[in-house]
Amino acid sequence: MKTSFVYWNLIPYADAWQRQTEWFNALVHAKAQREPYVNRIIMCEHPHVYTLGRSGKENNMLLSDEQLKAIGASLYHIDRGGDITYHGPGQLVCYPILNLEDFQLGLKEYVHLLEEAVIRVCASYGIEAGRLEKATGVWLEGETSRARKICAIGVRSSHFVTMHGLALNVNTDLRYFSYIHPCGFIDKGVTSLRQELKQDVSMDEVKQRLEDELRKLLLS
Repeated sequence: MKTSFVYWNLIPYADAWQRQTEWFNALVHAKAQREPYVNRIIMCEHPHVYTLGRSGKENNMLLSDEQLKAIGASLYHIDRGGDITYHGPGQLVCYPILNLEDFQLGLKEYVHLLEEAVIRVCASYGIEAGRLEKATGVWLEGETSRARKICAIGVRSSHFVTMHGLALNVNTDLRYFSYIHPCGFIDKGVTSLRQELKQDVSMDEVKQRLEDELRKLLLS
């Protein structure tokens, strides 16, 4: 079983979605035909874009088409679970295209593993992050402040093959979240590594730390 890490850097969302879909379909086909295949874990960033999952509600996007154009963003309806989220420069997006059976994982266990990898990355920066009941992703909770999300997770799975994945706010411009109800929540906030640490964080360093944690959790 081969697993490779792929780095696309900054790539338009539509291009990444098309490439992901091609690799996903190829893996599903190869698995069904018992042909050789490679599990891939892609890391990249996107220009400003909003994505709405299958169960998402249109009214969680607060801008009109004209207003979206004015802020240089676009909106895509996509085939993952979850509601609406934002991707943009300074956010590390990770798309694992995996046959979960190779790793003896069910879908819930897989999502839990993605959350765990991000929780560990946050801990490596001295940030205590965790899970929130009935709210997928990775969250920070303050004693006096509302919970705030640092990483969104939304996946698609077919025949135990995955696509889509996670989006970790590193140096993300958080203003773009004010134009939506992130993941459908109106009573919670968002944050980033930069927001918590009060300084810019090396994206290359975060990529390496996330890769290291995913290797430990998936491949050890």
